[in-house]
Amino acid sequence: AGIRISRLQPLEILSHFLRISLSRSMAFSKAYAPSAPELPESFGQQLNEEGRYSYAYPYGVSGQPTQKFGSSGMFSTETHPDIVRSFESADRDRSGFLDESELRQALSFCGYDGISHRTIRVLIFIYKSPGDSLLRLGPKEYVELWNCLAQWRAIFERYDRDKSGTMNSLELRDAFYQLGYMIPSSVLQLIISKFDDGTGKTVDLCFDTFLECGMIVKGLTEKFKEKDPGYTGYATLSYDVFMSMVIPFIASYD
Repeated sequence: AGIRISRLQPLEILSHFLRISLSRSMAFSKAYAPSAPELPESFGQQLNEEGRYSYAYPYGVSGQPTQKFGSSGMFSTETHPDIVRSFESADRDRSGFLDESELRQALSFCGYDGISHRTIRVLIFIYKSPGDSLLRLGPKEYVELWNCLAQWRAIFERYDRDKSGTMNSLELRDAFYQLGYMIPSSVLQLIISKFDDGTGKTVDLCFDTFLECGMIVKGLTEKFKEKDPGYTGYATLSYDVFMSMVIPFIASYD
């Protein structure tokens, strides 16, 4: 028999994950709390009518000649040169893919210094090709990740209203809402509490921890939606499927 679960239960599993492992990032967060880096000046950025960022250089514009890159895929000639340059510079073995260390280096070329190894692994798990058993990104996946990071960076900057380079719980809630994730207040407070150092000070999240928490919420939400195509808020799935949906966010990133 399958297990019927609500959309909140994967987030409750996430809370246990945060209790065990995200608190291990505290030392890193205090030692270095990177704010969102600036976009390259050459990157074509526009703000559309809804207040969301869009870009003049999307991946794979149809009707354009393409540039082959290794065996993993190809970059369109319309792909922004900063994206291609950072990928090529980090792909040390010329495999056409970026592994964990290479992706971290590629993102550092783009101004994302200080992103933790844990966050990098979460990003790869979410954005890797579904048919690839290895934790790596090809050009297509890298462009998708780049564009997502640009959007999340813009959201972070918009809701970091005091421009402190960190987010408090209210700013985090509003940022998640803008991204389309209606996180229950109980889960949101649990996420925040995992970074409480016990001093009684207000807990704030830097860009890296915002990105890590947000990507885990994004990943679990998308996994749940695969099982709830009617968007009812409920899904029926076997125990094995449930565990395989949640465990990668728990076991792979300690």
